[in-house]
Amino acid sequence: MIYIALGANMPSSVGPPEVTLRRALEAMSRHGIRVVAVSRFYSSPAWPSADQPRFVNAVAEVKTKLLPGELMRTLLLIEKSFGRVRKTKWEPRSLDLDLIDYGGLVSDAPHLMLPHPWMHERAFVLKPLADVAPGWRHPDTGLPIGTLLETVGDDGVEVLETA
Repeated sequence: MIYIALGANMPSSVGPPEVTLRRALEAMSRHGIRVVAVSRFYSSPAWPSADQPRFVNAVAEVKTKLLPGELMRTLLLIEKSFGRVRKTKWEPRSLDLDLIDYGGLVSDAPHLMLPHPWMHERAFVLKPLADVAPGWRHPDTGLPIGTLLETVGDDGVEVLETA
């Protein structure tokens, strides 16, 4: 399976982060990415700068005929269509789409690191991933998602009841 993490902590042209994430999921389907399942939406502190607005996060399980590099380019195109401009690392963003796992593929290519190199350290990725893939194992280490979640804790990540 293929998993994409979604996040936003700034409004986009379509509205607040919750709306942006829903519209981004719709946009994926227009780009040959079929959304199979979506986690609950979560609220999480901005990282590493807690002085930014909180993020809304989710994970989608998808199917596509796009190869990993093509999928990554498509996700960047979708981000841009929602007003994402990359200036500095860890800045507030209208939309962030991260390819976190592509069928268990392991790659250390600079433009396509799989699985996502820091996903196992981030509760805001692991908690929603556990919603859609409770039996998931890290492709590189083989560790189950439950073990990874125990290691990182909840880190202030909460289910967003309004989404």
